[in-house]
Parts: sequence; structure tokens; C-alpha cells
Amino acid sequence: MSDKVVLVEFTWSRDKDPRVPLGHASIITSLRLAGVEAVSRVYPVNLARLEPLRIAQEIVDASQGADIAIGAYVWAEDLIQAVLKEVRRIGFRGRIILGGPQVSYSGAGLERIYPGVDAFVRGYAEEALGHLVHSPTGTPLVGVHWAGQADRKLQAEVQLDALPSPWLEGDIPVAKQRFIRWETQRGCPFRCSFCQHREADARLKRRGLDEGRVAAEIDLFCSAGVEDIAVLDPIFNSTAHATEVLGRFAERRYAGRLSLQCRAEMIDDAFIEAASGLNVTLELGLQTIHADEGNAVKRKNEMVRVERALAQIRAAGIDHEVSLIFGLPLQTLASFEASVEWCLNREVPVIKAFPLLLLRGTPLEAEAARWGLETTGDAMGRVIASNSFDREDWHAMARISEALSATERGHGQSLNALRERSARLLPDLNRWRPESVEVAA
Repeated sequence: MSDKVVLVEFTWSRDKDPRVPLGHASIITSLRLAGVEAVSRVYPVNLARLEPLRIAQEIVDASQGADIAIGAYVWAEDLIQAVLKEVRRIGFRGRIILGGPQVSYSGAGLERIYPGVDAFVRGYAEEALGHLVHSPTGTPLVGVHWAGQADRKLQAEVQLDALPSPWLEGDIPVAKQRFIRWETQRGCPFRCSFCQHREADARLKRRGLDEGRVAAEIDLFCSAGVEDIAVLDPIFNSTAHATEVLGRFAERRYAGRLSLQCRAEMIDDAFIEAASGLNVTLELGLQTIHADEGNAVKRKNEMVRVERALAQIRAAGIDHEVSLIFGLPLQTLASFEASVEWCLNREVPVIKAFPLLLLRGTPLEAEAARWGLETTGDAMGRVIASNSFDREDWHAMARISEALSATERGHGQSLNALRERSARLLPDLNRWRPESVEVAA
């Protein structure tokens, strides 16, 4: 038991990102208000070369025997494994706690995946971690699995509408911060089989954060002059609150940029009207135009409604982009190109294409054999071949993705021109995986 914990985060970030990631800060705020001192250590894995022994020594020195809690994400899996090994090798005998998506989506056997870890937190950690830090080893806690005990595989409970704000509490300084990442809700109402935004165990009773908190944060950002806000909600327009949030920004005469991840089929006249008065970029996840590919990953697109939404967005002059996935079950090179061409014909200004990742604990991972999915074999698990496409096809799709990246806001409408450009390109795997991590053997 302790009243202190070293909270470690391995981020994949950009230079303009705030120093303290939002999720990390949310946990720090909740811990502090629960009477736990949280010592923050944040390591961007894609911006610097990271040596596991140095990191291990830093976090052990900071702990002074207190608990160490680490967030586990797919992009840092290899580094985390190496750091855990070094933490024990240099003599740390305190408790190590692991949470994050790599834990939340894992089934039984966490001890085998992460030897040396004492406790695992599945689900949102703001409340569960505070209870864990204050509790003796082995205390039954919802969402906490103690190594060596029977694993009930339960998710930690959280009252989203009661969570304190790291912005309003000052744990993320907003002064002079030009760019921030922000949330108004968590979880996703859809069940795409490839995605870790879906709840790993059960649906949240409530997805939205407290409306008063959201309004106060908007007021804070507007008064502080924040210029660029990326909203992390998996589907911002999944509820009626979206227009209310945009209305609040409009009332405060916010002139900065808002990036919103939206579902095209859920865009209506009220949303278009609310977004039209602001500097908004709509990020629309389409993935594929083909019903069979969508059904294979439980992602059904209602293309008539998608088309209508795109027409409304264009007519209103709202900035937007569409994302696709290559490597889907049943997909072929020709069907992927057809999805790209569909977007080109509709003059989508930014088309992004991402490789399918076979993420831990997702339904698609369990169905990999059914579709003959072959991956790169590393922690990121890019799907590079299947029953419907081979590795050569995958590389062709990856080259088209590179061509799309190189021609953003100038794609043109010719698929042939895009093909010709892509033939001269090599896939830049650094766009999808942090290659700068130095892991000791």
C-alpha cells in the first residue's frame, strides 16, 4: 500500500502535442483528488531513441519504493517488455501495475504475457488505480486482476459524468498552448471487429462527460486563445450533444480549428448548420464502399446516406477528409482502388488510407484464420496478406496510400494518374509504426 505512484506513459505524439497526454493527465487529476501523489513520466516513442535501461532506472529512482504504473499501447509493446525486464533486473521489489488497451483487450494469461507485473487494470483507470494504490496486494477490486489469482476478466467501472477535468484542475496547462487534444465522450456505439474503441467487455451506461464540465472547458479554451483542437471522441456526432458543443463554441466566437471524427450517416441538417459557422474539419471514417468487406468486419456503411452527407458537406463548404483501410477481409487490390476512385470522383479533398492492424483482443483477431490473415508478426500486426490478396497486392495498396498522402488537397480525379504516381513510391512504414525505438536484446 502507498499514497504514491509513478505513472508512466509511452506516447506516440507530434511536436505540437501537449507535454502531458490527455488520458495520462485525467488519471493524474483523479489520483491527486483521491489523495495519491502521482509522479508523471512521459516518453514519446516516435520522437526520440529510447533506451530501456535508462528509462527503467529513471522510473525506479522516481518511485523510491512506491508503485509503478505503466500504460500499455500497441506501438510501445516491445519497449514496455524490455523496460519491465530491466526494472526487475536492477532490483525493484515494489509493485508494478499495467493498464491500457493491451491489457483491457487481453483475455486470460496476462501473467504469461507480462512476467513480473503484480497487478493489471482493465478498462478506464481513473478510479480503479486510486483504489489499487491504497489497497493491500490481493484485495478484490472490480477491473483489477492480481497476478496469480483467478482472472475474472472484468472491466473497471467509471462514472464518466463525475470525472474531474485535468484542464479545469490545472494538470494540463492551457496558457500559450496552441494545439490540444480534447474529449467530450468516450466509447463507441458501434461494434467494428477491428477496433479497440469498442468497449472490451460491456457498453458504458453513459458515454458523455458532465455537460457542465464540457461547457467550462470550452470557455477556458476560448479565453486562453487555443488555436487548434483535435476532438478525440471516436464518433463526435453519435449523439445530439454534438450540435450543443458546436453551439457553445459559436457563442464564444471561437475562431480556431476543430477536428471532429464523425460518422457520415449520422450527419443531419442541424449538424451541418452548427458546423457551418465554425472552422471545422470533419474526419469521416468510411473504410470501404463495398458491402461484403464491411460486413466481414461488422462495419455496415449506408452508402446512399454517405453520399447525401458528402453532398451536404460540399455544398456548405465544410472542410473534410475520408479515411479508408487496406488489408480488409475479402478485399482485393481492385476493390480497394474502387473505394479510392469513389472518393476521387466525389472530390474529397483529403483521402487517407491506413493498413489494417490485427489488434489484441479484437473479434477480428479471433477470426484471423477464417480470412487467412497474415501479419508482419510484430506487435503492430499489420495485415499483409489474406485469402483475397497477396503481399504484392498489399504493397501496391500501400503505394497508393503513399500517393494519397503526397497529394492531399490535390488528388485530382484520375485513378490512373494516382496509380502512375504510386508506382514510383515505396511504402513509408514509419507512418504506421514507430521505428525509432531502440530495444535491448
